[in-house]
Amino acid sequence: MADSVLHRPIASTPDPVKTTTRIRRLVWKIAVATFLLMAVGSATRVMNAGLACPDWPLCYGQLIPTQQMNLQVFLEWFHRLDAALIGLSAIALVIDTWWHRRVLPTWLPWASVFALSLIVFQGVLGGLTVTELLRFDIVTAHLGTALFFFCTLLVIGTLLIPYQATGTQNPLPWVAGTAALLVYVQSLLGGLIASKWALHQCFAGSQLCTVMNSHIIGVVPATLSTIILVVWAWRTPALNPKLRQLSRLAGLFVVLQILLGVATFKLHLQVEPLTVSHQAMGAALLGTLVVFTALAWRDRKSPALSQ
Repeated sequence: MADSVLHRPIASTPDPVKTTTRIRRLVWKIAVATFLLMAVGSATRVMNAGLACPDWPLCYGQLIPTQQMNLQVFLEWFHRLDAALIGLSAIALVIDTWWHRRVLPTWLPWASVFALSLIVFQGVLGGLTVTELLRFDIVTAHLGTALFFFCTLLVIGTLLIPYQATGTQNPLPWVAGTAALLVYVQSLLGGLIASKWALHQCFAGSQLCTVMNSHIIGVVPATLSTIILVVWAWRTPALNPKLRQLSRLAGLFVVLQILLGVATFKLHLQVEPLTVSHQAMGAALLGTLVVFTALAWRDRKSPALSQ
């Protein structure tokens, strides 16, 4: 009996570095899939395909509506398929983080649960967009939750990146966070305009012009805050190279976003790829600012994220 106890194999402890790396890669993959999901959702909206599948969660009562398949049905069906895969990935993330919680940062399992709750809520809103026939408030909330889920994944992924903090005390995290918040609000206003077709109604009958003008006016604070961030980062000599690259990327994205917005406005949303690109660029700008904020906060505060 003693010999059997002595020779009993000892369960190996997972390598914390390898486990964290694997989970970080999964988080970034889900984030990329979410970005693509929002782009497909934007294409679904501008192509008037939001009700191409009249039922939910199936499409014409089928998993794959082969007989009814056309471009509009495909966009709506693929949008749901991508969302389902992201949901399954979020469940896998929760299981993985809780199973290996002893070798992971204590905040990570709870953050994964929070992300999963967002995607569940997003799924409920997705179903309501169909059953409530694309009600503008539900469609806007659907977009807002998707962006929030996207930002949550980016924060988690950024906090898991190996990073040596410098401890530099500067207000850049607050500047970037303010810019991200303003861009988020601006994105919601853009989604509201799209869901209410405010641009078309304003040009056609001078209706909902206030909604459209609020989005146009909102360009100013969102752009100025991003420009301030870029200039401040440029004038900070000891800034980490990663933060400097992110600030330049944010500056590039805000310029492209303005150009796409002007072109979309001038063409009255008649060029669908242009409209989708405008909304995708907004998500890319928001994501860049969120990553900058999370990384700059780590650089400033040097939190013990691994505890």
